[in-house]
This record gives sequence, structure tokens and C-alpha cells, in this order.
Amino acid sequence: MKIGIYGGTFDPIHRGHLAAAAAAAEQLQLDQLVLIPDHVPPHKTLSASSALPQQRLDMAVLATADLPCKAEVLDLELQRQGKSYTSDTLRALHQRWPEEELWLLMGTDMFLSFHTWHEPEVIAQLASLAAFSRSADPHRREMEAQCRYLQKTYGARTVLLDNPHLVEISSTQLRQALTEGKGREYLTEPVYGYILRKGLYGTQADLRHLSREDLQAAALSCLKPKRIRHVLGTAATAVELARRYGAPEEAAWQAGILHDCTKKLELDEQLELCCRYGLELDDLQRQALKLQHAITGAAVAREVFGMSPEVVSAIRWHTTGRPEMTVLEKVIYLADYIEPSRDFPGVEQLRQTVYEDLDRGMLLGLEMTIEEMQERGSPVHQDTLRARDWFAEKEGVK
Repeated sequence: MKIGIYGGTFDPIHRGHLAAAAAAAEQLQLDQLVLIPDHVPPHKTLSASSALPQQRLDMAVLATADLPCKAEVLDLELQRQGKSYTSDTLRALHQRWPEEELWLLMGTDMFLSFHTWHEPEVIAQLASLAAFSRSADPHRREMEAQCRYLQKTYGARTVLLDNPHLVEISSTQLRQALTEGKGREYLTEPVYGYILRKGLYGTQADLRHLSREDLQAAALSCLKPKRIRHVLGTAATAVELARRYGAPEEAAWQAGILHDCTKKLELDEQLELCCRYGLELDDLQRQALKLQHAITGAAVAREVFGMSPEVVSAIRWHTTGRPEMTVLEKVIYLADYIEPSRDFPGVEQLRQTVYEDLDRGMLLGLEMTIEEMQERGSPVHQDTLRARDWFAEKEGVK
């Protein structure tokens, strides 16, 4: 297996980094990319406006959603004290993947200065070197000479890669642009949303009064990358159902885009939010993350993003349902269930039923949920059972 190792400060990670990584993945036919934010870069001093190490890590994770191959972000340099030497990192990676082919990716400046790095001979033994250089690059001859020198001096295996979609901006320039309210186009949507939520690089967004575009970016930044497709699908489906059944379309979109805003949080983080916002949980809710994220997500939608009571309520009930649901609440419950990326036995029947009759769709969805939970031996929350009974009575089902 070929694994590309791409380290850097990533302060912030931007489309230039991703274009280079994608080019390497294609030209080297990589099976996997590994991004490694450094803790204390040995070759430069971090700016006073830099994001914290954990924030740079978080942004790198979000950025993997836009990479064309399998990708992960490792925090091993952030876990080490002192300067982040590449030789130490490659030793750790070689222990993790002793049989795999490691490729170290780097830019022109780093490649040309490679012989000055800490333990270049160790790096050359543990990984092949791949440097980005366009054929028209004024440093091309110098890069080719460096290839020969490194091969002769360290026995290094070197390759020059073309970067056809080079993005001409540095992280320093981007941080300055963000301070001035510019630079969004150089960032993926979730990364930009993360910067807005955390107020990084001098941004001062009012999270309770975001534009639609910025609210979407902020919402996506709350998710694990693999969840983004689902949330976008839920928001789009919610608008379709709202239009069909007379619910407010903008409220449906807002609830759809925010419904999973606390989904990725662990149990201790969920409980901390409950304490912060004075949220009471019953015994089953205290044990089930799936139940908690609807409750905490509603609170965050209200307190952080300033959503209306109807949007907050739709998020609150999107997991369990309840008796006497509003049209908007039903729309969000079902949009979450049937959005296009959902694929499970019975989903097509559920979709058809939902688009024929919203209440019959609710009853079917609740029955499917209860059946699934019972098959897994998991307890069903009383709100779901009461909702099922209410819709069954309404539909005249015994």
C-alpha cells in the first residue's frame, strides 16, 4: 500500500494544500493520504495570530472531506513536546506501517533545503521523497539538481510532481485576508465555518445573525466529514417536503442544516452542554448519544445560532418524534430519515409513503424505528412509543 505523508503547520489548511495533496494522490497512485499538523515547526516561528494546535488539527480533519482518496489526520506531532522533527514522525509511522511504502510530500522550498533538515539520512531511509514542481517553474533545474544530489548523498528515492491546480496564496497571506473579511474562496466550506465559529484570525462573526451561506458553513464545521453529505441531503429534502406540505421553507432548511450540530460530541461533551444550558435528561437519554444530540442540538441552535422556537422544536424532536407534531417537526423527522444518501431495507417504500401522505409517512417511519430498535435489543424511548400510538390512532390503525 502506498501512503502519502503530508505535514505542515496548516494555519489554516487551504485549497492550495488540498490541490497539492490531490495531485500527489493521482500521480503517485496513493492508496491513502495522511495529514500531520506540526506542533512546533523547526523551520519557522508561529505567528501570534496562529490558531491553537487542536484548532489546526480540527480544520485539517474537516478538510479531508474534499480529498479524492482515503485520508486521515494524525495528531502524533501535537502529542510530542518540542520541535516537530520529520525523522521522529517517520520512525513512528514506520512502526505503525512497517510493510507499507511511505512517500513524504513537500513543496519546493522544503525540498531544496532538505539537506539542512534534522537527520535527512534517516528520513531518506524511511520514506521516498516527492516534491511539487511545475515544468515551467524557475526552480525546475535547481529541483532536478537537488534530486541528483539527494540520491547520491543519501540514497534517496525522489520524484518531482506536477501541481496543475496550484493555488497562489500562502497561509500568512490568507490569515491577513481573513482579518480583512476576505479569503473565503481559498478555504473549504467547513474550514471557513470553523474559523467563523471560533473567531480565528481576527474574524468577528455574529453567530446569531449569520447569512444563509455562513450559517451553512458554520453548521458543516460542527460535523465529522462523513456526515456532511447526510446533513446537506437532509436540508434539501426538508425544503422539498416543506414546499409540498406547507411548512415554512427557510425554517425547514435551517432545522435541516443544524439538526446534527452536536452529533459528533462524546458523552462527556453532551452532558457538559446539558449542564451549561440547564437541560434535564431522563435515565434512557443519559445513556443514549442518539437521544442526547437532538436535545443538545436544539439548545445550541437556540443559544449559539439564534434560531426561532419553531426551528429549535423541530431539531429537538427529529430523533424520537412526539404526539401532535407540527408540520415542520414532521418534515425534519422524515427528511432526516429519507434524504438521498440513506440506504436501508424499506427506505424506498418509506420515501414513497412520505411523498404521498406526511402522517402515514410518520407512522411508517416510527414503526420502522421501533422494529429496528427491538431487533437490536435496544430500549425504545417513551416519546417514540407515544408518537407511534398517536399517529396510529389518527390514521385509524389498531
